[in-house]
Amino acid sequence: MAIDYRKEQGLQGTVEQRVVYESGNEMAAYAAHQINYHIMGYFPISPSTEVAQFLDLMKANGQHDIVLIPADGEHGSAGVCYGASTGGGRVFNATSANGYLYMLEQMPVQSGTRFPMVMNLVCRSVSGPLDIHGDHSDLYFALNTGWPIVLCRDPQAVYDMNIIALKLAEDPEVRLPVLVASDGYFTSHQKRRVMTFAKREDVHAFVGEKPPEGFAHVLDRDNPITVGPYMNEPDYINNCYQQSMAMYRAEGVYDRIRQEYAALTGRDYPVLDLYRMEDAEAAVFLLNSSAEIVKDVVDQLREQGVKAGAISPNLIRPFPAKAIAEALKGVKAVTIGDRADSYGGHGGNMTIEVKAALQTYGNTETLVVSRIYGLGGKDFYAEDGFKLFEYAIEAAEKGFVEKPFDYHGHTPGDPAKAPKRVLEPMRYEDLKTGLITVTPDETTGKVNVRVPPLRALTKKPKRIAPGHGACPGCGIFSGLELFFKGIEGDIVALFQTGCAMVVTTGYPYSAHKATYIHNLFQNGAATLSGVVEMFHERKRRGELDHLGLKDDFTFVMITGDGGMDIGMGPAIGAALRGHRMIILEYDNEGYMNTGAQLSYSTPLGHRTSTSNVGKAQTGKVFHHKDTAQIMAATNIPYVFTGSEAFAPDLLRKAAKAQWYAQNVGLVYGKILITCPLNWLSEDKDGSTIIDYAVNTCFFPLYEVERGLTNITYNPEEKGKRVPMLEWLKLMGKTRHLAKPENAELLQEFEAEIERRWNMLKAKHESPYL
Repeated sequence: MAIDYRKEQGLQGTVEQRVVYESGNEMAAYAAHQINYHIMGYFPISPSTEVAQFLDLMKANGQHDIVLIPADGEHGSAGVCYGASTGGGRVFNATSANGYLYMLEQMPVQSGTRFPMVMNLVCRSVSGPLDIHGDHSDLYFALNTGWPIVLCRDPQAVYDMNIIALKLAEDPEVRLPVLVASDGYFTSHQKRRVMTFAKREDVHAFVGEKPPEGFAHVLDRDNPITVGPYMNEPDYINNCYQQSMAMYRAEGVYDRIRQEYAALTGRDYPVLDLYRMEDAEAAVFLLNSSAEIVKDVVDQLREQGVKAGAISPNLIRPFPAKAIAEALKGVKAVTIGDRADSYGGHGGNMTIEVKAALQTYGNTETLVVSRIYGLGGKDFYAEDGFKLFEYAIEAAEKGFVEKPFDYHGHTPGDPAKAPKRVLEPMRYEDLKTGLITVTPDETTGKVNVRVPPLRALTKKPKRIAPGHGACPGCGIFSGLELFFKGIEGDIVALFQTGCAMVVTTGYPYSAHKATYIHNLFQNGAATLSGVVEMFHERKRRGELDHLGLKDDFTFVMITGDGGMDIGMGPAIGAALRGHRMIILEYDNEGYMNTGAQLSYSTPLGHRTSTSNVGKAQTGKVFHHKDTAQIMAATNIPYVFTGSEAFAPDLLRKAAKAQWYAQNVGLVYGKILITCPLNWLSEDKDGSTIIDYAVNTCFFPLYEVERGLTNITYNPEEKGKRVPMLEWLKLMGKTRHLAKPENAELLQEFEAEIERRWNMLKAKHESPYL
């Protein structure tokens, strides 16, 4: 039941409200569900992932009608959203960090063609090196995209700004997509007391029940339009001018809308949040969550007789330059804290823009101190706030800034504490056992493999050291190590972002005993192909002779956690170019490193955090992607599937893979591995689950060698085929499929597996398929 707390809190307003206790991500989703957007295209990335998860859970429970479209990557999600926005409806998205940079080229397209939407940027550090915690390095990339940007310092502001942002985006004087920025983990995951509209109809009364009429869209059959035409000068500069004017108008429109919102709710978000600035002589300028912390510092300094004040904008695009210059009149010195650097610019973006504002509006008296702070999620405490004020007070007393630009909170390097090698490099003699032999068959063109019993390879050193941070029962490393047992000699491994990467490389430690490279989800294949070609070219030029290599490296790319969704394009590109390398996918049926969201390898009906089970939804709604068959279609020389439950089979395939990768071209392999945490299964059942997956024919074991398919294990011929339900009952994520009300869904899943199995058998029997 909705309770009106306005009188209790001393709030003024005219609309019925209620109190919830939620995080910033939850409030972004809550506002979106009350607005009831038409479309959300999304792709999971921490710390914004929860926004889609909460919306999916509400969708499963029938609380909204938003069509949630899981894209193949952030670039694709931005395309989904842009396309949807051209259709005239309301569109929503959320992302962070490198995900935002991946969609970056789409951002000016949408603003330049003036189609409104709302996107939450849950701010996070941009790689590299990889860090998933909060700063503003992604936000600063957004400054030149043509999107108005509003800021949220706490979960209450996340809720309110998401509602204000839509009204701003759709205003006839603006008609631009709007970015709502909050701090990753500081705001996104921190639970606070939040006031919300009690009724959806009151939200609709404020933003409009439907998008405003009278604007062109692509679904009006009587008014066909061309969106995004090629445009020459002078039309292009005219278009940019109109967009620029709309952006500057957004400041006045925002000011009007926030006053309307304040009248309704009693909560006001002026363009500038000024705290005790009326007579301030020393000030600190900060964005978002840190700005709230520094207010306590201002109060304590005032008690000490220091005329301190704090200034923080709620809107940074358009940049409120005149208001900032006026607010700083009479201020002797201001420290501007930037939570991201503009490398080489002698200050972060806020420093540069505040300096420009002061110059433009004739304030040449206020001294400016620039400090970079809080990168990579480094906490900001009151002590840090005092230090920022110290910089300003010292400058005010001296009448000049002794050090205009610096970092605050960094630790100078100590050569004595440089990382030292803990593990000695593996010896070639230990890696080249000679027990595995691979010989080409001149008649068939295939290769013959002889592998010893697995026990004969137990002395072969593991390529990944123990002590990594994987979850109990994780199947990644037992699967990878079994595959690596079949690889002789030295390797260079590239790991795309994912669980296997994250849990093995926490600086300054690394569990990798061989050379290791990391690159992002979408670009591992392209990166390793560059390494491969550099190796062969430097070898050809004789530049590596001094290293004493006895054999060529085997180059292996490890991907998983959806890496063959977002990274599919580069993988296909590498395959078509034929680089001599192996791509090995560990399939855990989801994006486990970001919280078990659905991936395209998640099977039909399986529960994930973005394919919830409820009265209106029963798990994932489409079938899983067959990456092995997709890669086989690129005509690479060798494709295989494997399982640690069938160890000799996987060893033979690893040996074949190495031979083809060193002598012919690119190889692709796929192994199914367990994820007890997110499959909701017992650790001890891992090998049984993988065994059943093979014996149900869900994950058949086969190879495609030079275009010819060979099933290497047929459970039907062995008399070991298992009913599908026996496998599904072993996992909590699929037990709901055993319920009578889900019989039709189970039947559809079983029919698709049977169809794929029969197709595979047909290919096995015919060299022409």
